[in-house]
Amino acid sequence: MPEFFIGLFVFFFGACIGSFLNVCIVRMPKELSVVTPRSHCFSCQQLIPWYDNIPLVSYFILKGKCRKCGAPFSFRYLLIEWLTAFTFLGFYLYFGLTTQMAAYLVMVSAFIVATFVDFELRIIPDEISVGGMFAGLLLSVFFVDLHSAFFHQLAMGRIIMWIIVGVCLGVHLIEFLVLKRDFDREDLFLFSVIIGMVAAEALITLLMSGPLAGSDFWLIRHLKSLDASLIGLLLGGGVIYVMGLLGDFIFRKESMGGGDVKLMALIGAFLGWKLALVAFFVAPFFGAVYGIIEKIRTKDSAIAYGPFIVMGALISLFFGDVIIAWVLSQYGLTV
Repeated sequence: MPEFFIGLFVFFFGACIGSFLNVCIVRMPKELSVVTPRSHCFSCQQLIPWYDNIPLVSYFILKGKCRKCGAPFSFRYLLIEWLTAFTFLGFYLYFGLTTQMAAYLVMVSAFIVATFVDFELRIIPDEISVGGMFAGLLLSVFFVDLHSAFFHQLAMGRIIMWIIVGVCLGVHLIEFLVLKRDFDREDLFLFSVIIGMVAAEALITLLMSGPLAGSDFWLIRHLKSLDASLIGLLLGGGVIYVMGLLGDFIFRKESMGGGDVKLMALIGAFLGWKLALVAFFVAPFFGAVYGIIEKIRTKDSAIAYGPFIVMGALISLFFGDVIIAWVLSQYGLTV
């Protein structure tokens, strides 16, 4: 099949996914099902027939209004369909029809939902962040190309990850044992996930350094890929969690939401520890500029940080290796 038609198919497939992402953006923050009921007008509650729900087309045919009651539809519906369509096409042109493209399209779909929900409501649904974390782990098991380029650097990432996780767990234990602080549901969930992930990573490390050491068994590459994803998840979520703890201490109030921590963990699961670190350091540059503008405009210093984490992740995905090479070159080092 000519490349043009493959690109066209990917473009319209992206538009269809964008239509579904619209449903997620509207319903997930309200804890509603994204499957039932079918798409309907929020003004008259009438179901929207299939011919009025064709991505990229129906909005123009209906002039952005409900056929039944004439209530206007948000322009965001059309924007997200076009954005997703062009994003899918761009990833296809960059990565080709590869397992990397498939995995990254899952990631970027999560990014789109997280960005629009966070900008509007300053929350990131767990269905996106936590679900994306586990999707990244699962895809890493089957698509070893996601992390194979970093297999030789897992030892360094593991050391950094253990330091960061140790700090996180240490602070929690101090709060629990010394300060007698009661953990809320969010803390307990996060603590349980960290313990489970650390145990899984330790088991994989033990297997690869023990019974499977030096083996060329086909399972080794898949275990290494899962290991890389786990290290990225723990390091990505851990590093921003530590920054939040530091911010809490300095400003005497919560400075980093749990949704941002889980979003960074998602990024680490897909991109690995090196690119997750790049995303972590790049994101504040965009967030700071926006924060200053919002502070001047509204006098409010709190901002939705998730969209800037997403920007940092996308820059890291496409330019992370270049950024790392440039930083190391400043100190006379090489990758």
